[in-house]
This record gives sequence, C-alpha cells and structure tokens, in this order.
Amino acid sequence: MTAVPSEFSIETPTVPEAKTFTDAKEAVSYLQAIYSESTTFLRDKFRQALSGDIPSARYRAFYPEVRITTTSFATIDSRLSFGHVAEPGTYASTITRPDLFSNYLKQQIGLLLSNHGVPVTIGPSKTPIPVHFAVASDQDLTVPQEGALDLPLRDLFDVPDLSTTHDDIVNGFGFRYPDGAHALAPFTAQRIDYSLARLQHYTATSAEHFQNHVLFTNYQFYVEEFEAYAREALADPNSAYNSFVGPGNAEITTRDAHLPTPTKLPQMPTYHLKAPNGAGITLVNIGVGPSNAKTATDHIAVLRPHAWLMVGHCAGLRNSQSLGDFVLAHAYLREDHVLDDDLPVWVPIPPLAEIQIALEEAVASVTELSGYDLKRIMRTGTVATIDNRNWELRETSGPVQRLSQSRAIALDMESATIAANGFRFRVPYGTLLCVSDKPLHGELKLPGMASDFYKTQVARHLLIGIRAMESLREMPLERLHSRKLRSFEETAFL
Repeated sequence: MTAVPSEFSIETPTVPEAKTFTDAKEAVSYLQAIYSESTTFLRDKFRQALSGDIPSARYRAFYPEVRITTTSFATIDSRLSFGHVAEPGTYASTITRPDLFSNYLKQQIGLLLSNHGVPVTIGPSKTPIPVHFAVASDQDLTVPQEGALDLPLRDLFDVPDLSTTHDDIVNGFGFRYPDGAHALAPFTAQRIDYSLARLQHYTATSAEHFQNHVLFTNYQFYVEEFEAYAREALADPNSAYNSFVGPGNAEITTRDAHLPTPTKLPQMPTYHLKAPNGAGITLVNIGVGPSNAKTATDHIAVLRPHAWLMVGHCAGLRNSQSLGDFVLAHAYLREDHVLDDDLPVWVPIPPLAEIQIALEEAVASVTELSGYDLKRIMRTGTVATIDNRNWELRETSGPVQRLSQSRAIALDMESATIAANGFRFRVPYGTLLCVSDKPLHGELKLPGMASDFYKTQVARHLLIGIRAMESLREMPLERLHSRKLRSFEETAFL
C-alpha cells in the first residue's frame, strides 16, 4: 500500500465568502453554488486518487450553512408551529443537497426572513463533507471498501463520522454547534446524507422520487394494487399524477408501459406515484416488524414529508369484529421496544385531528357508509404494537390482560413504531388497519382462510389510504403540521 506522507498539507476548494441575503431564492442559489463547488472538488480529487496519481495533499471541502442572528423578542404569530426561532440568539444549520431540498429551503428561509425581518447569512461551514457523500450523486463513482485502494483513504479524505451523525436535535438533547449556535433545522447535513444513502440501499429508489405523502404497508398485495391504481391514474387525462416509479428507479408515464422488475428486490420495495412539486404518493412495503418500521421512518424523515400513514393488516382483538373490518388508531400501546432509548414509553403519542378526520372521511367515501352505519365496519381505539410475531405461542394471560387494560382493539408489529417516530420527527402520522385474523377467538391467519379476504379488501383499503392522502394534500401546511408535535424549544425549520 502506498504510504501517505505525514507532512501533507490540507487542500481545499476556492469557496465564495459568506454573504447576507434578504431574498430566499437568492439565498438557496448561493447554497447550491457553494455545495456544487465543494462536491465537485472532492469528486475530481477522488478520481485523481483512483487513477493512481500520487496525492500531494489531504483534500477537504465543507458543507454550506445557513445562519441567522436575532436580537428581539418580537411577538410571532402563535398559530404557526414553524418558521420562527424561540428567542434571541444565533441559529445555524449545515446544508446538503440544496438541489434536492430547493423548494423546502426556499419556503423555510422565506418564513424566517418574513417573521424576523433580519437577513440570513449563507457561507461555508466548518463541517467537512465525507467523500462517500460527495460522490453519492455520481453513478460513475463509488468508494471502495477499506483496504481495496492502494492508499489509505482516510489519510486523503474525510469519511463519515458517527459522532456527528445523530438524532440529538430531534430527541431534544440540547444540541449546539461547536461555536454555540442553536440548531435551525431538525437534522445536520451529515445525518441527512447518511439517510439518503440508506434510503437508496433499502428501497432501491433515489431520494428524488419520494413524494410528500407516504403510505407504509406490511404486505405485497398492497403494492400490486398500488401499481394497478397508478396505471389507471396515468391513463386519466384529468389526473394530477404524471409518472410511476418502482425499485431500480424504473419509471413509466403511460398505463401500458412495461415496468422492469429488478432481479433482486430490495429489503423495502418502494413505489412512487409522482405529481408536480412532490405532491404525489409514495408506498413503502416495510415488511413485518418494528425494526423495519423504525429503519424506514428514520431515513424518510430527513425528506420532511407532510404526512405518513400505516395501511396494513392487524389482528382484531374483539369478538365483535369481523375479518375485513377497519381499525382507526387513536392511541398506541407500545411494546415494540425499538424506540425506547429515543422516545420513552411514558411519552403519549396523541392522535392528530387533521389525520383522523381525513381517514374517517375517506372510509366513509369509499365504503359509502356514514354516521352510525360506519360503526358496522370501523372501530376507533387503541392499537397495540409488539415485537414478537408469535406471541400467541407463549403464556398469554399476561399479554391478554395488558391488552384488555389498555382497551386495545387491534394488534400489529409496525403501527406504534411509525406513529412514535412521526411524533419524534414532527411528521404528521396516522394508522388505518384492516382486520385479517382474530387469534384470541380462533380465527388464525391461514392461507385458505385469508385468500378471499385479500382479494376483496386490499384494493378498498389502499384506495382509502390514497383518498386520505389526497385530502391532506389540499390542506394548508400550517394547519397540517400541528403544534402538538412541537416541544418547548423547536427548530425554526419544519
């Protein structure tokens, strides 16, 4: 292996100096210029190293940042849950992929400017960009594993650092930047880059395709119905949707177009029914289990979706329920354990009125039932989420007693995790499940027993989720992003 001299100097790109802006669009353009200059520099130097040229320096480039300083306690519209800082001080955030987050950044910076009446400062931060993230958007470049190069990569470039890739901001652990600045956004640039890379790995689709409204499911049947719905939407000249994307970033724009299927599906196959400005719907098949549910939501959260909903199957716990009935969760019994260190179980996960109303109205619209008649097929109550799929095989008196005490009406392995992470990440959340078995009452989920249920219920259930999302899409952001999701000290950015 080629030795790297210890006396190497650090070479950085020529980056524009920090500037102040009173126009959000101009501020974002400057963020893009700094980011482009920095990542282009790292990619060029990385190609040089791969070509065998002996490096003459250590190469480093920095994320851009947005920064604002306020000195006033001026009153802000208290109806808004975002777009302003809590008190005088300096607030900052490192920024990555300003091309991907352009609309988001213009909106959030614009709110800061209008609410506080002071300019924002855009310039290079002091946080290095890991080379892995700088080359991520270039399909022709990949970073080889440790030891594959004929030189020590970490001697030449910055690499991902887990000590700066964390959830301290959203978890409320009092995060400050090294210079004492408060956090302006819920995630640092490194945390976002980490999740963008993980999303590509787990879903086999690029972050650019994700839409602002995300449906999670735990069965492949929903994927098949989603594709069928998407194809019909693409054939409708009045539809808001313009393309459909599957794993491998395969994209179609017409109903009868062929959608290639990868030879090996990813762990969480993901599909996107796209509309302009991200107003479409993304469906993620997270499979079974709270670990998958946490993984998916951990990473999708950095995209700042406007809502995510769980539409999957569950065990009905009441004898009065029938297979195919719907369950609208208004509370959660959390026995999934995967979020215990991030969000203690004593933290309540409240129902969000806007989501609950949208789901109930969608059920009424699709089933053509309303009022008291709606109770024939839907119950509202507590959903229990556990981490043991075969809980019925253990001694059941303890679990059954807890389920009864909690007034639970359904049990699954994902819903509470998705709702709790929505609460933690300030993403509006909700759950509408469909009863597919009743283990406490002798109706187990067996192949022959479930086939008719799957055929008749999946399409209707998915359509309800889509209708709810389309309703939420029309809602103003300041109404959808509830103040119930905000803590004592919040970031200004949504």
